[in-house]
Amino acid sequence: MRLRFLSSNGQKVAEVRTILSPAGIEVVPVERKLDEIQTHDIEQLVRDKCIRAFRLIGRPVFVEHTALHIDALNGFPGGLTQLFWDTVGPERVAALFGRDVSPAVARTCIGYCDGCRIYHFEGTIEGAIAGTPRGDRAGWDCIFIPRGERRTFAEMQDEKNKISMRRRALDSFAEFLKGEAA
Repeated sequence: MRLRFLSSNGQKVAEVRTILSPAGIEVVPVERKLDEIQTHDIEQLVRDKCIRAFRLIGRPVFVEHTALHIDALNGFPGGLTQLFWDTVGPERVAALFGRDVSPAVARTCIGYCDGCRIYHFEGTIEGAIAGTPRGDRAGWDCIFIPRGERRTFAEMQDEKNKISMRRRALDSFAEFLKGEAA
């Protein structure tokens, strides 16, 4: 099965391909950048992005958004994670929230539009904010420590794909697709 995935992030495309290929799903990247609505509500953000992606491509497509919800900020930044990250940066996030190992939740929401309906799939993982950024500095993986781990996602490298929130969301998506194909 071939599916179009709208993303301008090559690292994310590689992760998605790695996770979905064993399920027999070939990911066809569509490298287009869509401006995202600015909202804390990740489901609303993904729904809007999915509708606009389908209108742009005219074929079944899926999109994803991954957000960080920091307990000390009542779940903020959520859907505004990229804006927050670009503004505050890894050192400041770690300094502000990593001292007391602040609890956080990483959440991926996938939207899939088949032309008739939009389907949502979600994966979450609990963890904490590291006191200092560690590992590769690509995104906030360098400050998120999954529960039960001592390493950040960045330090885990490919091991991250076995337990991540994106993995959990993509597994649900793959199960749905298997049911649709049957």
